[in-house]
Amino acid sequence: MGEVNLSRYREVLARPGIRSLLAVGLLGRVPSATGPVLLTLHVVLDRDGGYAAAGLVAAAFTIGAALGAALLGRILDRRGLRPVVVLTAVAETAFWSVASTLPYPALLAVAFAGGMLRLPAFPVVRQSIAAMVPPARRRSAYALDSMAVELSFMIGPAVAVVLATTAGPRVAMLALAAAVLVSGAAFYVLNPLIRAAAEETSAGPPPSLRHWLSPRLVGMLAVTAATTLVLGGTDVAVVAVLRDADQVGWTALVLALWGVYSLAGGFTYGAVANPPGPVALLVMLAACTIPVGLGGDQWWLLALALLPAGALCAPTLAATADVISRMVPAEVRGVATGLHGSSITVGLALGAPLAGFVMDRTSPAWGFAATGLVGLAVALTALAGRRRMVDRLEDGVAAVGAAGG
Repeated sequence: MGEVNLSRYREVLARPGIRSLLAVGLLGRVPSATGPVLLTLHVVLDRDGGYAAAGLVAAAFTIGAALGAALLGRILDRRGLRPVVVLTAVAETAFWSVASTLPYPALLAVAFAGGMLRLPAFPVVRQSIAAMVPPARRRSAYALDSMAVELSFMIGPAVAVVLATTAGPRVAMLALAAAVLVSGAAFYVLNPLIRAAAEETSAGPPPSLRHWLSPRLVGMLAVTAATTLVLGGTDVAVVAVLRDADQVGWTALVLALWGVYSLAGGFTYGAVANPPGPVALLVMLAACTIPVGLGGDQWWLLALALLPAGALCAPTLAATADVISRMVPAEVRGVATGLHGSSITVGLALGAPLAGFVMDRTSPAWGFAATGLVGLAVALTALAGRRRMVDRLEDGVAAVGAAGG
């Protein structure tokens, strides 16, 4: 991959507005990472509901978020950042302020709407990076962003669990409402660029969907979803393996180490000259995940077995964000980053139930294998599709050459 060069990060962080963007992005993503966990705890602890009922509410919120990401991205492209921030910050703050008071059927419906109007911190940061960082350094910027995402998922749910189990889920929800409001205000005041100055002056009417939603872009969105499917399945499988081994008390440490591996991998990815592309990274991530369950039933063996796959988490997500940012015109970058966010959400939503379904019928070790095999299948399909495109291009060039001769 080449030697590690930290000057890449220094150049990115020296660009005007990038440090503030990453800091506000980290703040804004903590509530997003916390939401499904809090909804689950609220239904189980406050309402004495079952995990199935809790999972249904969390799923409604997640599905709403997946559908809303692309819609909000379209509004971003057409209306700009501040109207979207005001709309979503007010709507999501209102949702978390009243969610604990709603009867279950109403909560189920409102959770879907709350997810759709979630503050779009994830796509906004990625869209701003594409506008503020030149293509030559964008990969390093997305690596920093992926590390910030990893931190938000390490901080948010942990704080939510502590608040919910000490002060109660209702208090935790009100704290989350306040966090969303503060995050929205920070985005509004910062008002980061979502389109570079040169792109603003050269912008025409938005191109139609068929002009930019190419098979290659669809394939990259599938790679993104497959990546987070593997991650979502791994999360659940870790809990299941340790519970089966009567070592569930080590779960937090193992998951924290997994996050540290991802941070280290993301840091390395952004500092090297020629890293692998997203499809190759997904192949390695999936292949390294499949045998994790064979690492034994001791927590430290499981933690060691997670090292290779963990180090590939942040790089794979950073690579997909970087490639997608280059594949679409600036006029529709908000929709594209929204679709990227939707793919992340869909993958996470599918990974846990897939692993759970397989583990219920076999053993916990098969949770890793099942999601890893799905990820590998998607990556190999993407490679085969790329190979067919190259073959067609070579045939076209050969035909032109023959005609010219």
